[in-house]
Amino acid sequence: MSDIRRTVEAVWRIEGARIVATLARVTGDVGFAEDAAQEALVDALRQWPESGVPQNAGAWLTAVAKRRAIDHWRRGERLDERYRALAGQLEDVKDHEWQPIDDDVLRLVFAACHPVLSRQAQIPLTLRAVGGLSTEEIARMLLVPVATVQQRIVRAKRTLTAARVPLETPDPNEWGERLSAVLGVVYLIYTEGYAAARGDRWIRPELANEALRLGRVLAGLMPHEPEAHGLVALMELQASRFAARIAGDGTPILLADQDRSRWDRTQIQRGRAALRRADAVGRGRGSYGLQAAIAECHAVAPSVEETDWDRIVVLYEALGQLAPSPVVELNRAVAVSMATGPASAMPIVEQLASDGALLGSHLLPSVRGELLAQLGRIEEARSELLTAANLATNERESAVLQAKAAAL
Repeated sequence: MSDIRRTVEAVWRIEGARIVATLARVTGDVGFAEDAAQEALVDALRQWPESGVPQNAGAWLTAVAKRRAIDHWRRGERLDERYRALAGQLEDVKDHEWQPIDDDVLRLVFAACHPVLSRQAQIPLTLRAVGGLSTEEIARMLLVPVATVQQRIVRAKRTLTAARVPLETPDPNEWGERLSAVLGVVYLIYTEGYAAARGDRWIRPELANEALRLGRVLAGLMPHEPEAHGLVALMELQASRFAARIAGDGTPILLADQDRSRWDRTQIQRGRAALRRADAVGRGRGSYGLQAAIAECHAVAPSVEETDWDRIVVLYEALGQLAPSPVVELNRAVAVSMATGPASAMPIVEQLASDGALLGSHLLPSVRGELLAQLGRIEEARSELLTAANLATNERESAVLQAKAAAL
């Protein structure tokens, strides 16, 4: 059963967004579509151990989820026009014909980011429906309890259903009010692909690539929005390092140890071109543009030592003013340590610790451990790194932190 479960999870990671998007297009209800898709996953876990994994697993899950939706309506005696429309379209998706529909995923993102929902509701719902992330993964990304995420998702589904929000790409004059939310969730989906919060994989390329695809589509739809181009630039530049970020056995390779000849130079050029397009709009850099500029500094540097750390510090300071967060401040501390030494960075980290920022996250003790090691405070460093290893929920990341502690 464990092998089947892993297979189902893998199929869901790759196809989940498209399955939910297809169902939502047919049913007209995002929350209902996500629930039906989850029931199809339960059926897969029950049936595939005996019947085997279908040749086209995505089509199988879509068809089963549609039948589940019809069953729900039948039990509720809701044989209305919506049911008849669904029944009439059930045969539209056949196993041998099923293909991902890119536009459906984009419509799903816009629907989940409808203004009728608060930002607190938009983000977890989209991460769940589009990113296929678990509530535990979303809670870790948003630094909130799992129960809070679950409540927000349930309320968001109910709100969309009550408001009868259509599954469609809005008119251009409505994009502005949703742009920030849409870009935000696309980048959060990308972030989970770039550095997985849980599991035994350090990166999830299929998730990052889907987010990058959505970002490119959005930038094409909104060529005069600098942050759309800035987000694409950021994702392109970060994705250029994928081949060098893990060893053959899946072990993470940190930035200082990466073989930069394996970085995708074509993708770096695409990222830099996207950043130039963002600048050409002439409205200044937003948070994604600033992050892309930081990624560009890394991308063009021959080595860690030759990186323009002074410029990176300035960019983080600007980012902190524009989009302040504990993570931005922690990253600034790392940049300061590289520019002027660990002693300069320690007060920033200690202030974050005293503020209670990133409580329960492995990020703060991992950085603090690195700085303490550089300052020669070995026992304290080892303790911090072990604390970080225990807090890390990604198995690969935890192993790296344990190895660092052992090396001290």
